[in-house]
Amino acid sequence: MTESSIKKLASTLLDAITDKDPVVQEQVCSALCSLGEVRPVETLRTCEEYLRQHDKLAHPYRAAVLRAMERVLSSRASELDKDTASTIILLASSEMTKTKDLVWDWQQAASGVLVAVGRQFISKVMEELLRKLHPGTLPHCAVLHTLASLSVANAFGVVPFLPSVLSSLLPVLGMAKQDTVRVAFCSALQRFSEGALEYLANLDRAPDPTVRKDAFATDIFSAYDVLFHQWLQSREAKLRLAVVEALGPMSHLLPSESLEEQLPKLLPGILALYKKHSETFYLSKSLGQILEAAVSVGSRTLETQLDALLAALHSQICVPVESSSPLVMSNQKEVLRCFTVLACSLPDRLLAFLLPRLDTSNERTRVGTLQVVRHVINSAAAQMEDKKPFILSSMRLPLLDTNSKVKRAVVQVISAMAHHGYLEQPGGEVMIEYIVQQCALPPEQEPEKPGPSSKDPKADSVRAVSVRTLYLVSTTVDRMSHVLWPYLLQFLTPVRFTGALTPLCRSLVHLAQKRQEAGADAFLIQYDAHASLPSPYAVTARLLVVSSSPYLGDGRGVAALRLLSVLHPNIHPLLGQHWETTVPLLLGYLDEHTEETLPQEEWEEKLLMFLRDTLAIVSDNAWICQLSLELCRQLPCYDETPQEKNFLYKCIGTTLGAASSKEVVRKHLQELLETARYQEEAEREGLACCFGICAISHLEDTLAQLEDFVRSEVFRKSIGILNIFKDRSENEVEKVKSALILCYGHVAARAPQELVLAKVESDILRNICQHFNTKDPALKLCLVQSVCMVSRAICSSTQAGSFHFTRKAELVAQMMEFIRAEPPDSLRTPIRKKAMLTCTYLVSVEPALDEQARADVIRGCLHSVMALLPEPEEEDGGCQKPLYLETLHALEGLLTSLLQRNMTPQGLQIMIEHLSPWIKSPRGHERARALGLSALLLRHFLEQLRVSALVPFHNLGLLVGLFSPRCADLWPATRQEAVDCVYSLLYLQLGYEGFSRDYRDDVAERLLSLKDGLVHPDPTILFHTCHSIGQIIAKRLPPDQLISLLLTMFEALGDPEKNCSRAATVMINCLLQERGGVLQEKVPEIVSVLRSKLQEAQGEHVLPAAQHSMYLLATQHCAAVVSSLLGSPLPLDSHTSMLWRALAVEPRLAAQVLGLLLEKMSRDVPFKESRAFLLGRTPDRVATLLPLSATCALFEVLSTPAAGPAVLELYPQLFVALLLRVSCTVGVQLPRNLQAQERRGASPALAARNLEPCSSAVDTLRAVLLRSGSEDVAQRMDLEGGWELLRTSAGHEEGATRLARAMAEHAGPRLPLVLKTLARTHSSAYENQRVTTTAFLAELLNSNVANDLMLLDSLLESLVARQKDTCTSVRRLVLRGLANLASGCPDKVRAHGPQLLTAMIGGLDDGDSPHSPVALEAMLGLARLVHLVEAWDLRSGLLHVAIRIRPFFDSEKMEFRTASIRLFGHLNQVCHGDCEDVFLDQVVGGLAPLLLHLQDPQAAVASACRFALRMCGPNLACEDLSAAFQKHLQEGRALHFGEFLNTTCKHLMHHFPDLLGRLLTTCLFYFKSSWEDVRAAAPLFTGFLVLHAEPRQQPQVDLDQLISALQILLKDPAPEVRTRAAEALGRLVKLA
Repeated sequence: MTESSIKKLASTLLDAITDKDPVVQEQVCSALCSLGEVRPVETLRTCEEYLRQHDKLAHPYRAAVLRAMERVLSSRASELDKDTASTIILLASSEMTKTKDLVWDWQQAASGVLVAVGRQFISKVMEELLRKLHPGTLPHCAVLHTLASLSVANAFGVVPFLPSVLSSLLPVLGMAKQDTVRVAFCSALQRFSEGALEYLANLDRAPDPTVRKDAFATDIFSAYDVLFHQWLQSREAKLRLAVVEALGPMSHLLPSESLEEQLPKLLPGILALYKKHSETFYLSKSLGQILEAAVSVGSRTLETQLDALLAALHSQICVPVESSSPLVMSNQKEVLRCFTVLACSLPDRLLAFLLPRLDTSNERTRVGTLQVVRHVINSAAAQMEDKKPFILSSMRLPLLDTNSKVKRAVVQVISAMAHHGYLEQPGGEVMIEYIVQQCALPPEQEPEKPGPSSKDPKADSVRAVSVRTLYLVSTTVDRMSHVLWPYLLQFLTPVRFTGALTPLCRSLVHLAQKRQEAGADAFLIQYDAHASLPSPYAVTARLLVVSSSPYLGDGRGVAALRLLSVLHPNIHPLLGQHWETTVPLLLGYLDEHTEETLPQEEWEEKLLMFLRDTLAIVSDNAWICQLSLELCRQLPCYDETPQEKNFLYKCIGTTLGAASSKEVVRKHLQELLETARYQEEAEREGLACCFGICAISHLEDTLAQLEDFVRSEVFRKSIGILNIFKDRSENEVEKVKSALILCYGHVAARAPQELVLAKVESDILRNICQHFNTKDPALKLCLVQSVCMVSRAICSSTQAGSFHFTRKAELVAQMMEFIRAEPPDSLRTPIRKKAMLTCTYLVSVEPALDEQARADVIRGCLHSVMALLPEPEEEDGGCQKPLYLETLHALEGLLTSLLQRNMTPQGLQIMIEHLSPWIKSPRGHERARALGLSALLLRHFLEQLRVSALVPFHNLGLLVGLFSPRCADLWPATRQEAVDCVYSLLYLQLGYEGFSRDYRDDVAERLLSLKDGLVHPDPTILFHTCHSIGQIIAKRLPPDQLISLLLTMFEALGDPEKNCSRAATVMINCLLQERGGVLQEKVPEIVSVLRSKLQEAQGEHVLPAAQHSMYLLATQHCAAVVSSLLGSPLPLDSHTSMLWRALAVEPRLAAQVLGLLLEKMSRDVPFKESRAFLLGRTPDRVATLLPLSATCALFEVLSTPAAGPAVLELYPQLFVALLLRVSCTVGVQLPRNLQAQERRGASPALAARNLEPCSSAVDTLRAVLLRSGSEDVAQRMDLEGGWELLRTSAGHEEGATRLARAMAEHAGPRLPLVLKTLARTHSSAYENQRVTTTAFLAELLNSNVANDLMLLDSLLESLVARQKDTCTSVRRLVLRGLANLASGCPDKVRAHGPQLLTAMIGGLDDGDSPHSPVALEAMLGLARLVHLVEAWDLRSGLLHVAIRIRPFFDSEKMEFRTASIRLFGHLNQVCHGDCEDVFLDQVVGGLAPLLLHLQDPQAAVASACRFALRMCGPNLACEDLSAAFQKHLQEGRALHFGEFLNTTCKHLMHHFPDLLGRLLTTCLFYFKSSWEDVRAAAPLFTGFLVLHAEPRQQPQVDLDQLISALQILLKDPAPEVRTRAAEALGRLVKLA
């Protein structure tokens, strides 16, 4: 390519630079850069010439060209010659200064060009820029900006020119009046100073190492004079900030004496600006640089300015950081840097300023001061070393501040102090205590957490910051170890530090482990030297008790147990081995649970076991007594945490139980009784547990202490009450009584069994029973609970069998009084549960209750539980459901215990009689409970059954009749329980008949499998299950019980629960069917009852009798019955439908009915056309009534399972007649009267079926398949949506196809007879029927069933005969059927090859339409057949087919493009290795279209192109190209089109370089494609072809034509196309 070609390319791209789309414009620039990468000089010259010639080009586009030039220069500047560099420098200089106005993007781009050239040609650039600096004239702002940028980009090159630059700029500084110019000067001076400082700091790499600061000092000072004394006074804030930014680095270049002289003015001048600017970062940064410069020269003036400096800086640090802006955060850092500079030079003055400000009460002042103090402690540690006492003493008032922000700041200061040794000084302990106090803050007092967008680290809560600080100080600051250990132990026991227990324990564990590593002496605590530390007993008690709530306080249970384990040498020397084994097990248990899943009682028991083992190992009475004393002392600490206090009481009881000193035990028990807070329920329970646990070892002492207390004046309510109770009210005395009664109960429950019976009546119940007359609910509950525990203790005793309990009747009566006093409809307290449990225990104790007492107990308990609402609720919310379940379980246990006392049929009957009113209750929840209790009692009776002689179970029928109708109850639970009751009754009968208990009856066992059917809410399933239950009952019921069962069932017909009444009807019918022979005299009565039910029409359960009557009638008068029923109005009501179905109960009758209905359906025409055509509309088709009625009747008959044999007999006639009925009713309307009826809505009594003619025919056809055993066909159609397709005009053809496919797959043996019947309809006058049958036959050829059943020839003959049918759809379906031979009988294709190919090729030319559906079908068929026909048969038509389908590649219709391209691929596949030259030419010609259509907007077309290209590859005899196609074009793999096209073009140009011209010509054709994606792919293809072409192929390319075509594309409306065109133009540089 000549230089003129490069110029033409660049010019074309430059003409497109004005594109409005930013992406296109960017691509144009990239293309220019691509040209510049290869030919930088020519490209840059063209750009320079373009800008020179287009003087009127708008500045945004000039800026774009300049940016492209800058990108080229950034990598290719070294290749420029001096002339070109000079030309570009002049252009950029001119562009930059063309206008005096500020046009930033344009001038910035020109400046960038100069900076890029300046990296290689700094002298020339500086010469040009210096020429722009005219004496006495202000320079252009862009010139100043460029000089500043060059100072940063090439400091070593610019600094030697600085004296000349400054000498030109400084004289005109005073002339700058505009703020923008002044800002530019300031920026330049700032960059000059920074460049000079960088130069001076790296003299070893500088070109002139002799340069010194003095070379710039005078000029910088002159500039400083103007900036500070004149410009800094400006009202423009931006200018002032620019001046300040410049003054910072300039101060380092000022002469030392001048800086010293200027500081008194400079510092106040900077500080004054703090009041004028909101964003102060630049002020603080510059101030820090000035302070560093002043300190570096040893300024003495600084000290005189210190007060003002500190005041200004302090006010800055005290400003709250409300914003997350980086500048605001950076300002804080710069201010702190200033404080660091001052702290290192003037520490005393700084602290004298800061520390008094800690005493102020202002939040901002105190927080800011603390922030500075922390920073100074960290950054000026050496200077602060001797100031530590003063700093510590100054923290006194901040420690008292309650503000959360101040607290956070104080904690951060203390953290810094810890790292630098402050806390080792006197007074450091106060700081540690402060941290612990903040760790103990309750969560509710913490400030709200910030939002997720907040980045303020100080937004963490005070507690969170303190916890982290304590742990970090403990674990990472080694010097703090001796300060914190063992000092932190003293914070474990005080209540106010409870919230800090978790972090304290964690820190102490770490400290203790470090001490252990240091040696035993360092770890053992010398309590004499640390009087303030808690004792080992106090630590043990505290850590053990708080572990009972292990997940509170961030998991303090784990932390406490770990600390306890680590401290074992300081607790007791014998505990080490045991605790090291046991504590990890406890910790592992906590790891297995969460706060929600932890079983609290089980966890507490594990801790108590741990305590018991510990006491056993220590086995030192003095140590145990001391621990018990400490436990008692800590009781007041847990007044606000009842659960932990309750556990503490248990620990006290456990410890006292291990003590051997009776005096100590009695003393502590007395103190507990005197000091307990009886008004707290949890404390009463805890106290009782304590006494119960203690009684395990000290029963006599415990009872004696209680007796002493009972004898006190408290119980006589006299004036001489003990002093501790003198102010208590009567209500509080009741609380004391409650606690004591509970104590007696727990003592009885926990005391040794061998001792308790002797004490029950004499010592325990004597003190309990005297309070039975109370009305206080709490005391009443305690009484019941204690009596329950006493009763359980009696039953559990090994001597209970010989124990005669004289108070039994009294206690039972009292319990029933308590139960009757409870509200019957709500469950508020556990009193009735506890009372029933007590009665349960008492029932099994001698003496036995009399009958009346037993009946009273049963009635009273049932009434107290049965009438409760299903989900009783309390005002305080939701824990009533567990209480209800527990109460119900208590009732179950009581009834079972009572039944156990009378295990006879009569005893069972008595229990069921008590439950009978509840079983028949109109309220569902009462029935459910009663059935549940009945099932439980029957199971218990069965399990305990012992039959010594064969006796009749005389009440079996009565009980079965009571329970069996409940199998259909509305409540699922009731139904399940009813089955269980019947199941148990049947096995009871078997037991009384003499069968063993382990005998399993197959019939009775079926009941269990039927229970699942009762869960289903569908009435059909439910009552079918009831029928099955009735069959089981009928098979196992003794004959003598049948009458009583039926009578009971008849009574159930009037049950208010309708479902139970219907179930009774089902079971009566079942019994009559199964056992009617033994009730011959009763049959008329039963039939009469069923007839009356039908006439009354009260329920569906009477319909079976009517169906049977209809069956008898039809056996005698079938034709008349059918004719009469056909006269029924449509749609059929439910009764009529049921009567039709009754006619199919017997196969012979069903066949007769079906034959009559087929004849009726075929007698009349399927539809009549309305006269709408007279009005110019398409005639409407209206269904005739008789065929429609016959179709509906057929469906009802076929819906009956018994019709199966008859359907099999008439299968071909039914299938064909209904298929044709479907085809000729598609789109047919109902008669107007039926349409109106459907719009009004059918009556509820009418059958819920679609009356639409086609839908009813489809439903009936489906019923034929189901009833004939072809369920698989119907299910296949269901899954594929075939039935819905058959109903619609658009989908009917596909529906027939799917039906044929399903028939071939699942009902093949039935096809010969079906086809024989279908053959009579081939010449039907109805076009729809011909289409349907053709589609059906065509699809049969798609299956091998046609060959297997020897139907192939007849099917082919039938289809070929229809090739000339007048209907296009029929001709199309014929071709599809012939093509289906490829998949159905591929081995037969070769034999019929010529005939098939002739039909297909003829189909390509069918009709004159360019989009003939027949032609489309022909292409699809050929694609399937070409692989199977003889090669010779195909060869003769191969070229014709290839030429004929080529125009379809670019068809407007996606289906034609897809089919033609895929067929092209199959033709290539067939010709592998045997491709004639004439066809190869077609392959080459199709290559470009296929590649471009990979970007086709339709995915199917793109997929076809992938396939075709993979098939073309081998015919091109290029392994690389074929491999690329195989690699990139696999189906399902994502295609990176650009990468693939690049690879393809590389192989094409390498192996087929002569195709370049032909491929480019094809691409030019697609430049005009109507599809945007294809149009965009064409220039991309072009660019890659040229990119990989060899220079010698240049003659094949008409470059001018190509550039012109791409130039047109640059104006395409689609941005993507313009982008690709620009990219292609950039690649044309490859031909240079």
